[in-house]
Amino acid sequence: MNQHEKLNYVEFAAKDLAATKAFFQAVFGWAFVDYGSDYMAFSNQGLDGGFYHAPLSSKPRNGAALLVFYSQDIEATFNKVAEHGGTIIKPIFEFPGGCRFHFEEPSGNEFAVWSEGR
Repeated sequence: MNQHEKLNYVEFAAKDLAATKAFFQAVFGWAFVDYGSDYMAFSNQGLDGGFYHAPLSSKPRNGAALLVFYSQDIEATFNKVAEHGGTIIKPIFEFPGGCRFHFEEPSGNEFAVWSEGR
């Protein structure tokens, strides 16, 4: 249900929509709705959103927000990301309260995954 004045949708650029779609389907089980050849949307993933075709990517080191997934089994999620074309840019590291890793999906957008522990 949409909530008044709460975050509702996020959009990302994607250089390769097909590769990005295949990655998120394989790793996180996402389903997409295509809106023409230059846009695809996802829903029911904690925050709805979409990817639009553009030669750009979202990286926190350039000032972009970092979206972080939660995993109950961070090692399994790490392995799926690596097996399906994700690039690990920060291996699993500990922090007070848990651990996390950072990756780029095939179009170069950076995300992270966290868990309470290994």
